[in-house]
Amino acid sequence: MATSDKNKSEQTLSVESRLKSLYELQTILSQIDRIRTVRGELPLEVKDLEDSIEGLTTRISNFQQEIEDLRKKTIAEKEKINESQSKIATYKVQLDNVRNNREFDLLSKEIEFQTLEIELSEKHINEYQRVIENKTAEIASTEETLSDRQHILTEKKAELDEIVSETKQDEERLREQAKALEPKVDARTLTAFKRIRKNARNGLGIVYIQRNACGGCFNRIPPQKQMEIKMHKKIIVCEYCGRIMIDPDLAGVKE
Repeated sequence: MATSDKNKSEQTLSVESRLKSLYELQTILSQIDRIRTVRGELPLEVKDLEDSIEGLTTRISNFQQEIEDLRKKTIAEKEKINESQSKIATYKVQLDNVRNNREFDLLSKEIEFQTLEIELSEKHINEYQRVIENKTAEIASTEETLSDRQHILTEKKAELDEIVSETKQDEERLREQAKALEPKVDARTLTAFKRIRKNARNGLGIVYIQRNACGGCFNRIPPQKQMEIKMHKKIIVCEYCGRIMIDPDLAGVKE
């Protein structure tokens, strides 16, 4: 029942009143756009900084985990060295009690093998240490960058909060005015207007004729089409840019 009443209400709205309300709505929305322009790129800058800080924090955490893993590997290599040294000591004792050349050769080869194992472990430990030093330096550099970004973010947030605080009441008031105007335009035209406005670079969904041309794309409008627009018999859109067109008098503009 409510939908039926709404449709009847929309049908009683003349094209002229709908166009006039739509242009008033555009004027209010343009003011809201200007408020957002005052904020500029600050919201995007804040978001980018927050994402960057999150990425840097994750990077530091990954470096720290890699260092921890390398330290565990270093401990494991040192344990291998201790085991090899213990084996070498045992083999050397056994060398004093060999009964033949075969046993001597076997023990000598075992000592040589364990010596090579110690050298390999020491090589790994040195490699791990170099990587740890590099990762530690990268952490220090990343932490410095992180500190700078956090400082900039604090400043940008304070700047944005100040601008939002200054314009919040104005924006809320304008939004209430825009909301009150929407019922004065039929749903179909309003939907089309919002779609056109969304796709328009300057956010204009309805424009008035300026010097015999479309006020949005500035393409020339034929006299016959201009006459139809002034008659307010139907909603007319620009054949070039798709914006809804209104004559200056109805828009309350003196050329």
